[in-house]
Amino acid sequence: MTQDTTWLNRQRVFFEEGQSLWLFGYGSLIWKAEFAYHERRPARIEGWARRFWQGSHDHRGTPKSPGRVATLVESPGTTCQGMAYRIDADTLGPLDIREKNGYLRERVVLHFHDGSHAEGLIYLATEGNAAFLGDAPLLEMARQIAKAHGPSGSNRDYLLNLAAALEDLGAVDEHVFTLARQVHELQGDG
Repeated sequence: MTQDTTWLNRQRVFFEEGQSLWLFGYGSLIWKAEFAYHERRPARIEGWARRFWQGSHDHRGTPKSPGRVATLVESPGTTCQGMAYRIDADTLGPLDIREKNGYLRERVVLHFHDGSHAEGLIYLATEGNAAFLGDAPLLEMARQIAKAHGPSGSNRDYLLNLAAALEDLGAVDEHVFTLARQVHELQGDG
């Protein structure tokens, strides 16, 4: 099941025309930034946990065999590490299309390694969207990820690229790392 949120996001304007803003990437945006940006900095957000609970029917799976991609769930006391990009507001148009399968723009405070912080945007897929798959046993999620493939490539590659990018950042994310280990084991390469 898909839900095109492009139009909804175009109504969620949290910035002034011509303004540059920070965008926080916590999934593929960490390692696959295919958009123009002025600056790229490691950052974190607080009170959120990354989870493979969003279905991907348009990029890493198909409507008949959806993949699983990252979203955020509220988690008091938790920190989610990722990458922040300072972008021009008009860059959001193509990103709205990229993130159209259930993700909505939301405001969040980003914390940088130098102790500074700034307001920024995330794309968030909540349980209210049609593509939301929710929690499941990790082994079941790993099996789904190992076999799913869509127009943007294999779901396995999405997961493993994310795990490698997080390791490069020095981030700790047991949800992602456990899924990556299980996918390797399922495919006999771990």
